[in-house]
Formats: sequence, structure tokens, C-alpha cells
Amino acid sequence: MLIINNPQVSELLTMADCIRVQDEAFRKLPSGGSIHRGRVDLYFPCDREDAYFRWGTMEGAGDGFFAIRMKSDIVSWPTDAAGNETEDKYCVEPGTYCGVILLVSTRNGEPLAFINDGVLQHMRVGGGAGLGAKYLAREDAHVAGILGSGGMARTYLEAFCCVRDIKACRVYSPTPANREAFAAEMSSRLGIEVEAVASAREAVRGAEILASCTDAMTPVYDAEWIEPGTHVTNLGFHEVPPDAYARFDVAIRQGDAGLDLVESERVQRGIGHSPIAFIGGTVDEMRRLPPPAEYGGGRLPTFADLAGGAASGRTQRDQITFYRNGGNQGLQFSSVGGWVYAQARRRNVGREIPSEWFLQDVRD
Repeated sequence: MLIINNPQVSELLTMADCIRVQDEAFRKLPSGGSIHRGRVDLYFPCDREDAYFRWGTMEGAGDGFFAIRMKSDIVSWPTDAAGNETEDKYCVEPGTYCGVILLVSTRNGEPLAFINDGVLQHMRVGGGAGLGAKYLAREDAHVAGILGSGGMARTYLEAFCCVRDIKACRVYSPTPANREAFAAEMSSRLGIEVEAVASAREAVRGAEILASCTDAMTPVYDAEWIEPGTHVTNLGFHEVPPDAYARFDVAIRQGDAGLDLVESERVQRGIGHSPIAFIGGTVDEMRRLPPPAEYGGGRLPTFADLAGGAASGRTQRDQITFYRNGGNQGLQFSSVGGWVYAQARRRNVGREIPSEWFLQDVRD
């Protein structure tokens, strides 16, 4: 069994491979060649009176691998001086995080690897956005607009450059130093012109691929800003203005989370960035949580529908297309995690530990 850390994932995983293995895995869902369970979070009160403990998991299987991604966070929803609400998180203390992928063989049940989830998480989400752009953006899309300047924004832009000939990007985030750092780093890394701009409106103007990559709890652009022919994608479902869905000529979601649960006080959709939340605590403690939000646009066709011909993609140059980048999270971790593990074995990367540590002779 291997332990594979974040620097090793960076060494083993390219964005092109990240997009390719997701494409292959998502296409197998209708036939049963792959399967997944979407993200489910469990909330319980923590020591902070303005925050909650959140445990999140998602699972998937295909091509001989099963993965469960597990993460432990203390989450809060601060509001800045301008009244913008975001979601903040950490584990133990600000600046540290706890997330791990357990990879298992579906052939014999053997535990294969523990993989730090940080780099792989950024790559699989960015790769998912790139997959949407591959099938829905105009072939001659050359200009990207990015809202956000964190790790996800970096992988989104990298993925767009993998599937389209991106020549320029305009990036906006509220902190000038962050957007300037993003522009300098990504210009150098990708060899394209990346400009930091002073407003979201400037980033959206002229964008042929528009991506919102933030922790925002409210929309980060106006629907009327989207220009004909643009391809739009997202990170969180709060970022997209509800009235934007009326402007999308084609709207596709990555996948169906497969979680048609009966909602109640203890089981709710759209708490913070959680698609599904199981909630503990007293009624008073539950008031720390933000109110539930709804996904816009209703039940959209999936990538598998698009790839299989059951749903249509872009048919005209001026159409506005949208790809909701979420739903197949568990399958992303099994497909991308399985690829990383196979490369680690091939290149003798990772720390070996005995698989026997995780086996026992007591039947459970």
C-alpha cells in the first residue's frame, strides 16, 4: 500500500491526463462501467460559536479502482466590509486542512493507497471545468475571464488552455495583491497574457470562456453581462445569478449526484457549499448555519447525456452555453486517483506501508 503526498501528485498528474480519465469515466456511467455517489456532508457543533464542524465524503468506482474522499473542516461564513458573504474553512487552525483519498481495488478489495487530496482536488475540479469547455465552448475561443484567484482558479485556466487555444485571460478578485500574483504566475506558467483587472465587469467583458472560481455565497456577476457566444462554468452553485439560466441556450451539468433524499430539519440541501447536509446540534446551534440555497436551472441534462447524444451541445456560434461543474465528485476521485496510483507504481513514487496493517481476522 502506498502513501502519496501532494508534491508527488503534482509530479505524477498532468492536466491533460486529468481531463482524459474523467472523460472516459463519465462516459461509462449509463452502462454501469462506472458508478459514483455524490458529496454528502455531516455537520455537528464545534467549539466556536460562529462555526460548525463538517465531515464530507464522496465515492466512486471504475476500471478496477474504488475511491472515497474524506475531509474534516471547521467551517464558517464571514461577511466582509462590503457585505459579501463567503465560506471559510480550516482543520485544527487557519491555514491547515485535512483531506485524504482512500483508494481500494475493486478486483480483490485490497487497500492500495492513501493520497493527500489537496493537489488532486484542485486538479480534478479544474479538469472537470476543462471537460465542459472541451465539448461546449466555441472552437475559436481565445479569451478567458476568471473570477477568483485561488488554487481552483489556477487549475481552471490551465484546463481551458488544454482544450482551447487560449491567448489571453482577465482575472478579478477583490484583493488586488491576490489577482496581481495570479496574473504574474499564470502568465509565466502558461505563456499567455493574463491581466489583473479592477472589477468583475471588466473580467466578464469580452470573455469567450467565463469561469467563477470563488467561495462566494452570493452571485459574483450580473446575468446581463454575459455576451453571445460565451461558454460559462462555475465552482460553487451560489456564484451563478439565478436569472442567468434564462440566458443559457444550452445548459449541462457534470452529473447526477444520485441523492434523492427526503429533506427535513436534519437533512437539507444547499447549506453553505454542501449539496446535501446531515445536521446535528440543537435548534439554537443550527442558527449558526446559513439558510439553504437552491440550485438554479432545475434538473439539467448530464455530461453522459451530452456524450451519448441524448442532449444537444452548442449548435450555433452565438449560443451561450453553461456547464455546471459538479455532481460526479466521487467518480472524479476514483478515476484521477486510480491514474495517479498507476503512475506512482510505474515510476516507483510514494511511501510503501504494509497492506496487512489494514486487514484483520475478525469478521465484521
